[in-house]
Amino acid sequence: MKTLNVLLIEDDMIEVMKLNRATKSLQLNHKIREANNGEEALNLLQQKDNLPDIILLDLNMPKINGIEFLRILKADERLRYIPTIILTTSSNQRDLLECYKIGVSGYVLKPLKYEDYVSKIDKLLAYWSVNELITA
Repeated sequence: MKTLNVLLIEDDMIEVMKLNRATKSLQLNHKIREANNGEEALNLLQQKDNLPDIILLDLNMPKINGIEFLRILKADERLRYIPTIILTTSSNQRDLLECYKIGVSGYVLKPLKYEDYVSKIDKLLAYWSVNELITA
């Protein structure tokens, strides 16, 4: 399985630590870069030579929320093909529909139990590491 360059866009530091802990416990060597909000993520994505393979995006964030970030991303000729997976606690059907309309590659609910979270992250990253990904 190939090593993924993952961009995690998440404003909650506990969630960031949780993802890092999960990938470490699964002994996955994916490179995870973090952005605390959509603005920071857009700045990182300006580095043309270091684009992520996939983006994990939280919906509820300050400044630019997840849906606004998605719209900006999908309007960009170069960035629109980066698979973007929503990782959220929101089971709001409107959010779900809106995200798929804009063009997300997945919508994953964060489970409450840590073991369930680890299991979901394992499956999510395994799936994307066997996909053929576009290098923009």
